[in-house]
Amino acid sequence: MSPVSPALPPLDPALPPLDPALPPVDPGLLPLTAEFRPEGLAVGGVLLDEAARQYGTPLFVYDEEHLRRRCREAVAAFGRGNVAYASKAFLCTAMARLATEEGLLLDVASGGELRTALYAGVDPDRIVLHGNNKDEAELRTALTVGLRHIVVDSFDELDRIERLHREEGLPPARVQLRVAPGVAAGAHQAIQTGGHDSKFGFGLADGAAAAAVRRARGSAAVRLEGVHAHVGSQVLDPAELADGAAAVARFAVEHGLRRLTVGGGLGVAYLSGQSAPSFAVWAERVRAAVRGAGWSGEVGVEPGRSIAARAGLTLYRVGTVKRIEGVRTYVSVDGGMSDNLRPALYGARYEAFLPRCPEAPRPGHARLVGKHCESGDVIIDDAALPADLRVGDLLATPVTGAYGYAMASNYNKLPRPAVVFVRNGEARLVVRRETEHDLLRLDVAAGDGLGEPVAAQRSHAV
Repeated sequence: MSPVSPALPPLDPALPPLDPALPPVDPGLLPLTAEFRPEGLAVGGVLLDEAARQYGTPLFVYDEEHLRRRCREAVAAFGRGNVAYASKAFLCTAMARLATEEGLLLDVASGGELRTALYAGVDPDRIVLHGNNKDEAELRTALTVGLRHIVVDSFDELDRIERLHREEGLPPARVQLRVAPGVAAGAHQAIQTGGHDSKFGFGLADGAAAAAVRRARGSAAVRLEGVHAHVGSQVLDPAELADGAAAVARFAVEHGLRRLTVGGGLGVAYLSGQSAPSFAVWAERVRAAVRGAGWSGEVGVEPGRSIAARAGLTLYRVGTVKRIEGVRTYVSVDGGMSDNLRPALYGARYEAFLPRCPEAPRPGHARLVGKHCESGDVIIDDAALPADLRVGDLLATPVTGAYGYAMASNYNKLPRPAVVFVRNGEARLVVRRETEHDLLRLDVAAGDGLGEPVAAQRSHAV
C-alpha cells in the first residue's frame, strides 16, 4: 500500500456530483441490517472489512435477512401463490431455496436457470419457464418434469410444444400466453419490453394475441390457463405498471382466461434522494387497474430487482489513484464491467463509499473505473468519495444485488467473484470465487501440457 497516494481533488464545479451536498452514504441505499460501527460498516452482523479479508475482492455481499423480508413483503401484498421471484435478477441454488422457503414461486428464463432451480430442490410445480426463443431441449425438460406453467412467447414455440407432444408423447403443456400490451415502461429503452415493437410476446394491436388464444385452445398439446405481460423494468411510477396491467386484464376478460400475471418491473432507489414505491403501493395500483378493466380474480407478479437489488453490495479493493491535473482523478478497482455491466450497458448510475468510514462526508471527486482493457469500463462516471481515499482501501458500491453477478462475465479472463450471504453475525459462502483453473477447464487441449505454465514446460525440456 502506498502511503503517499494523493488525496482526491475537491469538487470541480464543471463536473457536478450526484448530490451537491456530498453527504455520507444514504442509509436508504444500504441493506436493512446495515450498522454503522466505530470499526466500520457491518451488514448482517458481519463487518464488511472482515468479509473482504476472508473471501477476497471483488465480492458480492447479500443481506440474507433483507432478502427474506422483501420476499415476505411481496407475499403479504399480493398473496401466497401469486408471487414468482424473477431469478434472472440473481440466481444461485441458495437464492432459489431462500425464495421458495419464503413462499415464492420461481420464474426462470433459460434451461440453465431451470436446471439451477431443480438442482436446488425446487418443486417443478413452483417453477414458471419464460423465454422468447425456448429450444426443444428446454421445452422437453419443462414438459418432462411438469412445470407449473410455460409462458409461451410465439407461434413457433407452440409448434415445438405440439411436435414434442405428438412425436415423443410428452404431456400437454400448462400454458400462459405472453402478450405485448402496447405499453412500454422502464428507465432505459433496452429494458422496455411491453411495446408493440418488441421481441417478446403476441401483440394485442395486430391481433396476434387473439390468434394465439384460438390456436392454443384448439391444440391437444396445450392447456391454456392464462395470460402474461411484462411492460418493462426499473419503473419508479407504479401508474406505468398499472397501465400495462389494465390492458392485459381487458384482454383476459374478453377471452375468458382464468389466470392473469402482470410481470415485474418495480424499480429501486440507486442514488441518494431517490425513492421507490413499496410492494403494497404496487399491489394497490395494479388491483385498482385490473378491477377497472373488469378482472375479478387474483393477480400474479414477478419481482426480481425489487427483491434483490438493495440486499446486495459489491466490495472492491482500490489499486490505483491517478490524478490528471486540470482534468480529473481516476480511481481504479480490482473489478469493473465484468461484475457490473449495467453502467456500460444502460448508463446506470451508482454511488460508492468506504466501509471503514461510511458516515464520512464525500468531498472528493473522481471517476471510478475497473481494471479491464476498455475505456468504457466505468463504474461511476462522477463519484463522490471521501477525500482521504488511498490505494489499498476497501470500497463499496451499494444496490448491486440485481443484475450484477447475474450479468457477470470473464472479460479479459477475470474470474467471477464470490458471493456470500450474511446473517446473525455469520458469513456463508454461497458461490465460490472462480479460479484460473476454472477459466481454462473448457479449453480443448491442442497438445500435451495443457494447464502447465510455459515456464514449467521449459524446465521439463532442459
